[in-house]
Amino acid sequence: MQKFSAFSLFRQALGAHQGWKPQWRSVKPKAAYDIIIVGGGGHGLGAAYYLAKQHGLRNIAVVERGWLAGGNTARNTTIIRSNYLFDESSSYYEHSLKLWEGLSQELNYNVMFSQRGCLMIAHTVHDVQVFKRHVHANRLNGIDNEWLTPQEVKEFCPPLNISPNIRYPILGGALQRRAGTARHDAVAWGFARAASDMGVDIIENCEVTGITRAPSGEVTGVETTLGPIKARKIGVSAAGHSSVVLGMAGIRLPLQSNPLQALVSEPVKPAFPTIVMSNTIHAYISQSDKGEMVIGAGTDSYVSYTQRGGLHIPAHTLEAITELCPMFRRLRMMRSWGGITDNTPDRSPITAKTSVPGLYVNCGWGTGGFKATPGAANLFAWTIAKDEPHPINAPFTIERFRDGTLIDEAAAAAVAH
Repeated sequence: MQKFSAFSLFRQALGAHQGWKPQWRSVKPKAAYDIIIVGGGGHGLGAAYYLAKQHGLRNIAVVERGWLAGGNTARNTTIIRSNYLFDESSSYYEHSLKLWEGLSQELNYNVMFSQRGCLMIAHTVHDVQVFKRHVHANRLNGIDNEWLTPQEVKEFCPPLNISPNIRYPILGGALQRRAGTARHDAVAWGFARAASDMGVDIIENCEVTGITRAPSGEVTGVETTLGPIKARKIGVSAAGHSSVVLGMAGIRLPLQSNPLQALVSEPVKPAFPTIVMSNTIHAYISQSDKGEMVIGAGTDSYVSYTQRGGLHIPAHTLEAITELCPMFRRLRMMRSWGGITDNTPDRSPITAKTSVPGLYVNCGWGTGGFKATPGAANLFAWTIAKDEPHPINAPFTIERFRDGTLIDEAAAAAVAH
């Protein structure tokens, strides 16, 4: 693997940048592997990386039905935070946030992690009560979060309108200063590059069409569009299609897949210094490094595997955004897109073994999968390698829906973020 540094950039510039090698190896699948990861997004590639680096397992393949990171990894709005309410959730997301803080150095790849803060604004008395509860719960768990008055909100993010005469006036906000954004493509490419360097095979345009099992029940491999591939263990991290893949092994997941839309404006000069989220009006906004305003909303209400949604969803979101930030009313929207979210009944993920020996799943991230990328990948790798969960992801089993031990983060995940 070529190392990136100021010296290497200078040297390649002298050669008109013609000396760069491919970021990862392009290979054909072998007949058998020790482990197959289904899903070539950030979670799947990261799991392969951590399996190789931390657990010394190198005979691994990542199979992706399309191009690398072409699913939800490329279709999210890159918000990273850990200010969730319950101990189990905040521990999981804080684990991920700490990995984000050193990820560029670890991968020798700039993931463009920018800790600009995340401000969750309150519009009602109920919002104030809920967000203050979040602040206190986070502080008890050693996670930064603080309450701001409307005047402090305005000082931290000047474009916001704190007039009491708007439909949803701002009554305050909860600010996590360590939160931020990252470049989604760079995260996937960084993991792919590092995993490939350690011998992991990354196989694109290879759709899984079946999971094979032995008479005794354990998995023996997968059927793909490139032919059968044998494996002793299979990890599925396929986002909105996780239930489809697990169904091939006879497992029904408590998942519902919904479209989620986002859009960006034309690029402008730096004008918005942070991430602002509003659960009440179902909208959030941040500014990308290219200057675009990145805007998102809640999920469409219908169940679907399409990567598009109803026009009324972004229209409602833009109405709310322009009331909160009047200076954006003349901005032109440049493009929009959709992704497929996989939502559990309690809006918390599943990172666990399944009832089928040798089959593992990491799914149910809903609208919050990107922020958990390194943490989920790290803990999923642990679960696959040791055939048991790490203490952090131990509560996030499939069986919690049977036993009633839910982790109800609907309040924290009520808006796409």
